[in-house]
Amino acid sequence: MTSIEFSQIGVIAGKEFRDRLRNRWVLAVASVFTLFALVIAYFGSAQQGAVGLRGIDVTIASLVSLVIYLVPLIALILGYDAIVAERERGSLDLLLSMPITRLEVLLGKFAGLAGALGVATIAGFGLAGLLLFYQLGNAALYHYGGFMLSAFLLSLCFLSLAVMVSVIAEDRMRASGIAIALWFFFVLVYDLLLLGLLVITEGKASLDFFPVLLMLNPADIFRILNIFGFDDVRRIYGLATVFPETLANPWLLGSALILWIAAPLGVAAWRFK
Repeated sequence: MTSIEFSQIGVIAGKEFRDRLRNRWVLAVASVFTLFALVIAYFGSAQQGAVGLRGIDVTIASLVSLVIYLVPLIALILGYDAIVAERERGSLDLLLSMPITRLEVLLGKFAGLAGALGVATIAGFGLAGLLLFYQLGNAALYHYGGFMLSAFLLSLCFLSLAVMVSVIAEDRMRASGIAIALWFFFVLVYDLLLLGLLVITEGKASLDFFPVLLMLNPADIFRILNIFGFDDVRRIYGLATVFPETLANPWLLGSALILWIAAPLGVAAWRFK
């Protein structure tokens, strides 16, 4: 078995990362994150008849909705053409003719795009985090740091899915269609299907399998990871009735997100060979 040359991965990753910096992609995404985070943090409790920073639990609950809709879409758009675009341009054959393996190319592209996502996430949500620290103190910064880390892991889950799509798809048009379909399914359709199942069974179905179904969606894992620790927010979302507290361990949920990163990337590596 050929050993992996991490220096080769670093070269590919550096090129991908620099490309995103040059085309101002990182700046644009960071600006979007900053704008939405500040607006939602300030106006997130408007439906309760108040504005301003009300507390870290309400702030994070409001930001979770933003992240679930926006971050997966950005990650999928960023990565859906990582491989298929190189194939269409003919540059992939030239790249693979060099002393570099397909796995190193795949990991390098993923690492470079992940770095761009990480910088955009930290820079974008960091400004709102500094404001929370100034207004709410150290405890708020601790919870907000966990929120930022989980948002980055969620972005890597969908970036991994996007890279898998880019390897499997025959052209960029099909890759973009599949990427958008994945966003619709995991962000919009999946939870509606679960709710429909509850309605159809009229509550007679056992809820024992619902935690497993929720773990099959990285967006739901992210939601549970960020709101289960706040009792008031957990009751509002209704998670206390369908998700046992024993499974809400942050390390367990974080491991599930890491598995969601590794599994599609593993499929992409297998298919790319």
